[in-house]
Amino acid sequence: MPNFTEQPRPVPRELTVQPSPSTAQPPSDARQLRRVALSGLLGTAVEFYDFLVYGTVAALVFGDLFFPRADTAVGTIAAFGTFAAGYVARPLGGIVFGHFGDRIGRKSMMLLTMVLMGCGSFLIGVLPTYDAIGVWAPVLLVTLRVVQGLAIGGEWGGATLMVVEHAERTQGARRGLWSSFTQLGAPLGSVLSAGVVTLVSALPDGEFRAWGWRVPFLLSIVLLGVGLFVRLKVAESPLFAQARHEPEPGRPPVVEVLRRPKPVLLAACVGIGAFTAQSLLTGFMISYAVQHGYTRPQVLTAVTVASCVALVVLPAASALSDRVGRRPVVLAGAVASAALAFPVLALVDSGSPGLLILALALGHGVAQSTMYGPLGALLSEMFGTRVRYTGASLGYQAATLLGAGFSPLIASSLLASSGGGSAPVSLLLCGGAAITALTVWRLRETHADTLDAPPSRTTTPTPEGTLR
Repeated sequence: MPNFTEQPRPVPRELTVQPSPSTAQPPSDARQLRRVALSGLLGTAVEFYDFLVYGTVAALVFGDLFFPRADTAVGTIAAFGTFAAGYVARPLGGIVFGHFGDRIGRKSMMLLTMVLMGCGSFLIGVLPTYDAIGVWAPVLLVTLRVVQGLAIGGEWGGATLMVVEHAERTQGARRGLWSSFTQLGAPLGSVLSAGVVTLVSALPDGEFRAWGWRVPFLLSIVLLGVGLFVRLKVAESPLFAQARHEPEPGRPPVVEVLRRPKPVLLAACVGIGAFTAQSLLTGFMISYAVQHGYTRPQVLTAVTVASCVALVVLPAASALSDRVGRRPVVLAGAVASAALAFPVLALVDSGSPGLLILALALGHGVAQSTMYGPLGALLSEMFGTRVRYTGASLGYQAATLLGAGFSPLIASSLLASSGGGSAPVSLLLCGGAAITALTVWRLRETHADTLDAPPSRTTTPTPEGTLR
């Protein structure tokens, strides 16, 4: 068993980054950090709300409303296919918004991605169904889903880097804890989306299918206004403001990142376990549990409780990674996810609402959140300032595509061909966790590094797989 606390082998000083010294916190910097953290939390929660509402409603009614010619199984697979379309667009969004985020600033990209996400979600809420406009309904649905994917592909990088880079100047040793505020947007968005869908799904089935499913999407316009109000008050990242005075690299950031792809490949693989678990134990689980006899409110309640557990576990895991390192915490979450995979599905298959809540609280609230919490800081620490938005976004969004984008589609297909046994879902969870665990062994510990890299180190790859 490797020792995750030992220092890596010595490398030339020009290829290393040194631990940041303790610095006093000017009151204005501390206030700005808190404001940026709140902006990351609220903004990311709004965007994950929009993204996850789609997954929840797709599991409940989109198969019938937009793919009515298909049988139940095929309709569900088609609905999750449009769900996957959003994930396919996310790496492209990471590249596009990452390029401009690395060249013209983090803040402007944060505002633009939020507008695109909120407007795309609102338009889904007013979209005619197949019965009204025929084949154009699923075509427009996929188009708007791609817009959502592009937006959220750029959102995470901007929000996370704003927090991490502000924290570097005030509380550099606590980047994990502060970046967890942005990471909390995922479970908070899940709580909001599940809560709203739970309320509207309590309507009679005919009314829910006629208009109730639209309400969560239409509410996005209100959340968009709140998010923009908060984000307009934050200052640009101080590290980016410093870096923009340096000579601009001749090559685009994505070319710099992909010239030596090892860091972005490691970043993608280390996140696969967390996103596989997130996707299978939230959106997909709603469809799976309803088909196995649970009511919609029972399943949505379980998802909400699991997300509330995540709101506690996620920052705790992130804070722990500041003390013991990112690698051991992520590894612990991966091992727990694999160990719980079969027990969690067995609890779901029991038919007991109480055990369903316990299953999702353990699998999603505890194991998945332990893997996911440190990712914001870990991926940010793998890239230098001038390519950080592009590199971290591309790695993160590739992980979402591979881990979350196709998992519901694969699981639905395997279940349809295997007669409905839960073993394929458990094996997918184990597979994702195994990829994360193996990747952790290849990573260098970065929690004690500084993000302030001199220009000569901006794009130099270190032997341990980080890009400076």
